[in-house]
Amino acid sequence: MTRDPTSTWTPYCGVGSTPVDLWLRWNLDPLLLAALTIAGAALLWRAARDRRGLALAAMAVLAVAFVSPLCALSSALFSARTVHHVLLAAVAAPLIAWTLPRTMERRRGVQFASPLLFTATFWAWHAPSLYGWALSSDPVYWLMQVSVLGSAILLWRSVRAAPPPSAVAILLATMVQMGLLGALLVFMPKAIYAPHALTTAAWGLSPLADQQIAGLIMWAPAACVYLGAALVILGRWLKGGPERLRPA
Repeated sequence: MTRDPTSTWTPYCGVGSTPVDLWLRWNLDPLLLAALTIAGAALLWRAARDRRGLALAAMAVLAVAFVSPLCALSSALFSARTVHHVLLAAVAAPLIAWTLPRTMERRRGVQFASPLLFTATFWAWHAPSLYGWALSSDPVYWLMQVSVLGSAILLWRSVRAAPPPSAVAILLATMVQMGLLGALLVFMPKAIYAPHALTTAAWGLSPLADQQIAGLIMWAPAACVYLGAALVILGRWLKGGPERLRPA
């Protein structure tokens, strides 16, 4: 990883990439690679044989998020950071949730709390002060990543275990909060994320334009993941009835 000791912000992924060096900016941090390997092995060990493909897909998504040049790009562009978080929360998390065996997520209290926890976590890390802190400290950066992924896994495990009406309600509530945060970023009159104040010009974007693109990503494609999942569950339930749609 490349570090610039003169920079105010020293994010874990290094200084922001540029179009010139993007494809050279792979993150080969030995600790990260070891952690991903151990996590992948543990996930495969816990997975049933017919779900090991899901485990491998989840680890591939995590590798894209943390090992590929997306890591360095997310230091330059807030919109890339948004893609990074969407990969964690809306792609890796459901894959992991469907890989692991069901446990306490059947309880109504957990099903009610999981969307609140995910919403609180996701919104908190998009507060400018906390976001800037995460891009200034490696331990805080990993706290952000682990909390976003962990709360999203709990959310999707609750969706998996809940009866169809409850699962649809959880997903629609998550879609609304994701879309609301995206809309706020789109219509914000000024850029609010200081770590990206000087890193977007190389990509032909102002900080405000970068922030608006990030908001659009949350507002449309990210929110639509939860809407699409809700429609699939609702459609299967209406077509086959409650007895057919047992949580897998």
